[in-house]
Amino acid sequence: MVMRLIAPTAALSLAALLAACALQAPPKPDEIRAQALANFRATGNWTGAPVPPDAIRDDWLAEFHDPRLDALVREALSYNADLQVAAARVEQAAAYAKLAGAQIYPAVNLLAHGGGKMGGDGSGLSGVGLFASWELDLWGRVRYQRAAGEQQYAAALADAEYARQSIAATVAKSWMLAVQAGMALGIANDIVGSNERSVGLAGDRLRVGRGDEYDVSLSQANLDTTRDAARQLALGRQQALRALETLVGRYPAAAVEVAAALPAVPGPTPAGVPAELLERRPDIVAAERRIAAAFNNVGEAKAARLPKIALTASVTSVSSSLFVLQNHNNPVASLGANLVAPIFNGYALEAQVDIRNAEQKLAIAEYGKVAQRAFGEVEAALSAALTADEREAILARSVASNARTLELANVRYSVGSGDLRAVLQQNVALFGARTALLQAQTDRLVQRINLYLALGGSFEPRATPAAAIDDGATLAQAPMPRAADSNEAR
Repeated sequence: MVMRLIAPTAALSLAALLAACALQAPPKPDEIRAQALANFRATGNWTGAPVPPDAIRDDWLAEFHDPRLDALVREALSYNADLQVAAARVEQAAAYAKLAGAQIYPAVNLLAHGGGKMGGDGSGLSGVGLFASWELDLWGRVRYQRAAGEQQYAAALADAEYARQSIAATVAKSWMLAVQAGMALGIANDIVGSNERSVGLAGDRLRVGRGDEYDVSLSQANLDTTRDAARQLALGRQQALRALETLVGRYPAAAVEVAAALPAVPGPTPAGVPAELLERRPDIVAAERRIAAAFNNVGEAKAARLPKIALTASVTSVSSSLFVLQNHNNPVASLGANLVAPIFNGYALEAQVDIRNAEQKLAIAEYGKVAQRAFGEVEAALSAALTADEREAILARSVASNARTLELANVRYSVGSGDLRAVLQQNVALFGARTALLQAQTDRLVQRINLYLALGGSFEPRATPAAAIDDGATLAQAPMPRAADSNEAR
């Protein structure tokens, strides 16, 4: 009869224990967004510019069709200093995650001691002991701690992936700016050549009696001004090349080879819909992971207020060379248990719970900040790209008009029906129009890269592991975590 009562009682006790052990799942994405973006209403489509609503494509770097740019990006992934910092942080987070889960396993230690007649302690005791202890994680404290470490590791992985994408985008933009600097220097040299011809023409007119020294002096002064501008542009090109070399980890010698002309702007970029951004961008994924980690830290702090029960076991063998031990049975085995229950600690445990709750609120606020910035970056890139498109068409017409006007001004000056000032002024106007057109063309490419990064599109095929681009890469050995994974129950 007694056994019949014990069996169901034990079963009920085990069920209650398992219920107590179950961990609560972190907030779901919809719950996070309701708190972090309470006053934020994303529209159905992007408003900055009309874009195809198709799914966002990856491998955007290949759309520029330049193997030299591809090689520089791979080089940066291997040697960029910021990426090496991110890689170290991933390794650090992995170690912390491993440490956080260590307490879930039993701890076993070996103790040996020797103390014969010649021993330093003079006790004469010698022996060996094997000691084991295991905390029964009844309230989930250790498992919450382990889950928090895992989420911090996942956040570090997502941060590393965003760092990789950012470095790739920065290298690509720096490449475009270096190409632009070279092309701007070419425009300046063209204007210098035109002014040199003006100086020669003014001298010829003076020698044949159809000009004066004023035109010669004016043309020479204008030539020196444009030569100075060309020299400054040459320095700017060197600085752009050095910046690119620094990104890829090289010595800044301004010796890197870049293209002579800007690549064509790729076709329209599918941008999906705004709602997809929260699940795609790695920095938003990282912010969501940190919320899950903070939630688990709260669970760990709450469980720390409850009693801790640990099982202990030991096997020892002790002998003495100086006196006879009372118990001659060796080895000796023992089993036991420890109970530690907090009674009063000056409200330290309650304060720890309050701290963890505040950290969770902070993580939610940071998520909202990152998400709002991401939406703003997409809309800004779309608007800037649309403006650059319109400006390029306008400036192309301006360059054509200024070039024709300069041609006519030269003809008028040659035949004596116009003065040199009109020629020089038109030279300056053409230089400004060509430079502005080049800037608009570069802006189109830079804003396209900004859009790729803002949308969370990868510069490589998404199926490629993050570390597979180069053997020297150490980032993100595991697949990048998805935002939707954070609400999965453990």
